[in-house]
Amino acid sequence: MTDYSKELEIAKQAAQKGSEIIRNYTSNQNFNIELKGKNDLVTDADLETEKVILTHIRNVFPEDQIMAEESAGERRVPEARTWLVDPIDGTTNFAHGFPIYCVSVAMWEHGEPKVGVVLEVGRDQLFTAQKGRGARLNGSLIHISRITDPADSLIGTGFPYRDLHMVEHYLDLFEYLMHNTHGVRRPGSAAYDLCCVAAGYFDGFYEYSLNAWDVAAASLIIQEAGGEISDWEGDDNWLFGKRILAGNKVIHDFLLNAVEEHFTPEERKAEK
Repeated sequence: MTDYSKELEIAKQAAQKGSEIIRNYTSNQNFNIELKGKNDLVTDADLETEKVILTHIRNVFPEDQIMAEESAGERRVPEARTWLVDPIDGTTNFAHGFPIYCVSVAMWEHGEPKVGVVLEVGRDQLFTAQKGRGARLNGSLIHISRITDPADSLIGTGFPYRDLHMVEHYLDLFEYLMHNTHGVRRPGSAAYDLCCVAAGYFDGFYEYSLNAWDVAAASLIIQEAGGEISDWEGDDNWLFGKRILAGNKVIHDFLLNAVEEHFTPEERKAEK
C-alpha cells in the first residue's frame, strides 16, 4: 500500500494556513461579497484562502494538478495526482457570521481519493483520512454510527439554493424523514455534514446540487470510518453527479429507498 503520509501532512498544513486567513477576516468582518450566481456567494476570504492553500501545495508538489472551487475549469478528475480544494465550504454561513464553515482539501490519484482533510474553522475540528489507514478527528479514530433502526436515526441534509427544480419533491422527502426518524439537521456545509456521518453525529446524509470539491475530502473520511457513499441510484457517480447519499449500510439503504419513493427516475439520475 502506498504511503501518503507526506500528502496528508501537506493537506493539514494547507488547511491550517487557510483557516488562519479565514479567522483574520472573521475577526475584522471586513470583506467584500459578490454573487457568482443565484444565491451563490464568494468573498475576499474565499479567494485569498484558496490562493494560500494552492501556493502551499504547489511549493511541495509542483507537478500535481489542482481543481479548486474558485478557479476550477475541468469537471472530471484525471488519472494523474489531483488536489481538490474548497477554500470555504459554507461561504453563505461565513458571509453572515453564522457557523459552520470549513476548509476542505483532498488528493486523488488513479481516480480514487487517497487523502482527505476537512477543518471546521470555528471549533477547530480537524477531520483527516489516508486511504487504508482509518479516519480521525483531532488525531483520534472515529467510526460511523451503528444505529440500524431508521426511527432512531438523525439525518443530515443541505437545502438546495441554486437548483430549485426538484424542491417540491425535496420537501416531500423532508417531511417523510421528519415522521420516520429522530429528525433532520442542516448545518450548511456539506463537507462538515459528511464528516458528521463519519464521526457518528449523523446516521445518514443526503443532498443534491453539490460539486466535487464539496465532497472530495469528506467522502474518503466517511469510507475510512466504515461508511458507504453513493449517488441517488446507488452507484458511484457521486463526485460529479451532484447527488449524494451516505451512512452505514442500513441507513444508507433506507435513504436510497426513500429517495426512490419521492423522486422520479430522471430526478434521481446522476449528472454526467
